[in-house]
Amino acid sequence: MNATTTEQLPVVVIGAGPAGLAAAAHLVDRGLQPLVLEAGAQAGAAVREWAHVRLFSTWGELTDPAAEKLLAPTGWVKPDAKTYPTGGDWTEQYLQPLADVLGEHVRLGARVTGVSRAGRDRIVDADRETQPFTVHVTHTDGREERLLARAVIDASGTWATPSPAGASGLPALGEKAAADRISYRVPDLTDPAVGARYAGKRTAVIGSGASAFTALAALADLAKSDDGAGTKAVWIVRRGISGSTFGGGSADQLPARGALGLAAKAAVDEGHADAVTGFRTEAIERDGEQLVLVAEDGRRLDPVDEVIVLTGLRPDLTFLDELRLGLDERLQAPVALAPLIDPNQHSCGTVYPHGAGELSHPEQGIYLVGMKSYGRAPTFLALTGYEQVRSVVAAIAGDHEAAGRVELVLPETGVCGGAGLFDQPQADETTGGGGGCCAPAPALIQLGTSAPAPSCGS
Repeated sequence: MNATTTEQLPVVVIGAGPAGLAAAAHLVDRGLQPLVLEAGAQAGAAVREWAHVRLFSTWGELTDPAAEKLLAPTGWVKPDAKTYPTGGDWTEQYLQPLADVLGEHVRLGARVTGVSRAGRDRIVDADRETQPFTVHVTHTDGREERLLARAVIDASGTWATPSPAGASGLPALGEKAAADRISYRVPDLTDPAVGARYAGKRTAVIGSGASAFTALAALADLAKSDDGAGTKAVWIVRRGISGSTFGGGSADQLPARGALGLAAKAAVDEGHADAVTGFRTEAIERDGEQLVLVAEDGRRLDPVDEVIVLTGLRPDLTFLDELRLGLDERLQAPVALAPLIDPNQHSCGTVYPHGAGELSHPEQGIYLVGMKSYGRAPTFLALTGYEQVRSVVAAIAGDHEAAGRVELVLPETGVCGGAGLFDQPQADETTGGGGGCCAPAPALIQLGTSAPAPSCGS
């Protein structure tokens, strides 16, 4: 297949989440043909799984300019830029309408199982760059399909691959066997069926980020409700607790994040949660109908009824195994991007906007964007993802000047974090609307000059 023929092929976008749909909008804007492959039954499938969680970011930071341009002729009206949506609001008022406008460019129930160069495995050099990509897809009915693409934008996120409870990064001994009592998501305790699972029970919450805060606050609220008497949380922290553990509180530039940290602290102070520090989980053992957590140092906690593991997310790279990716050995992020987002050095306010240059790989034409581009770094912003896809699409279109230009201005005071299960903060001068991160460890984030923290959706 010659270069001219290859350029007539679609650009395959993996994932119909915020970054994936924005990429498709930019492709349409440049006259290129996108083909979005979404494994879920609906656009924004991952975001829908945390629909009950409110983002720290305002509407003003959660929509992409090219997407807005595509939506405008339909009569779509952007929600109040100063208000904070829930994940459910985001999907229903923005992601779903955008997917509807893209129409046949979006295929649902289409899971990508492999990507390679047509006729070339990762070893073969001959004519490699002239070959189109071959994308292997499995549909929900079991049908398999192979598609050719001129380029591939992987915006599949990290939501589907939560990290385990084991402190080593591997599942704790007995973790898989206890799967019926373990959740890796922030539970929606407003759902009667879910609330009944935790009401009056003793639940271990493993993790120290915004998602863990959200879970602790929700369990404390349940404990104070009429149906939640006896509800107790045991908060498992691998490190110690310091003055900054719960964030900036009332001084936080994002009231929503500050309120979340204060609520988690109140859960501990009021006795609804007991903090266990320096506990690195080695095993989870059955004790009748309960579970016992065992640390690397041999400590054993009192039995609990349920365990909520919120230790971060990681990228699924298995279906990209035949491509030549350049990934950092620690973060599993593109080599040029990793130093900019290293959580040991950066936070939401110190990650510079970046694009195709930092997201490129030895294999030309493949880009990881959105949450997936950050690998295991818990510091991503939604706006950052929108800037990424703008630059990447420009590069694919051959507009290298636009690809190398930074069009995103991020506030220097951006913060990291997730969202919370709280009433919407007051939208006034104190919120600034700028630089909020995004959702809880679940999934989304926003953009800024720096790196965010929890994850964001695919």
